[in-house]
Amino acid sequence: MDKIRLDNNAFLYPMPVVLMGTKWREQINFLPVGWISRVNHHPPLIAAALNKNHFSSQGIRDSEEFSVCIPGVDLLEKVDCCGLVSGRKADKSKLFDIFYGELKSAPMIAACPLCMECRLAKTVDFPFNTLFIGEIAGVWAEEGCLTEGKPDIEKIQPVTLTMPDNRYWSVGANIGKAWHDGKKRIKDLKKGEN
Repeated sequence: MDKIRLDNNAFLYPMPVVLMGTKWREQINFLPVGWISRVNHHPPLIAAALNKNHFSSQGIRDSEEFSVCIPGVDLLEKVDCCGLVSGRKADKSKLFDIFYGELKSAPMIAACPLCMECRLAKTVDFPFNTLFIGEIAGVWAEEGCLTEGKPDIEKIQPVTLTMPDNRYWSVGANIGKAWHDGKKRIKDLKKGEN
């Protein structure tokens, strides 16, 4: 199939949407983030890219802690609201019931089915954004979002985002099993080629 060249400022489809929790001095703040990913297995590291001017960036640099809260689709309006107003101008913590695990500057949201508290491991500065890499220090989940003791995507019902159209999406149907469904195609590969 023919392809057409697009602008280089492309995005991955879709991106998970999380609420990052920070605390700067005594002010709690939550920011929706779509540029986030696990980046290491052991130790478990997660990275998020934030605009340098975000109030949350200042909180992470100061406290060296943050949370990653995974909201369900039922929280969409509150998630979007957190992205419309700066923590410098509004107390977004009023939207949520908050709890803490072991880290005192990583506020988490009780209504989010899955939350992680992180210690800052490294920062990487880019011209516009800062990449914050945190080590996951604790994971907290609602029992109702688990299947056999593991997070279940159908029960969590996470929010995803596409850009540049700036639209939210829910997760679709399960279409296969990773590291399994491709086994029947291995015979089609020539030796020594990937």
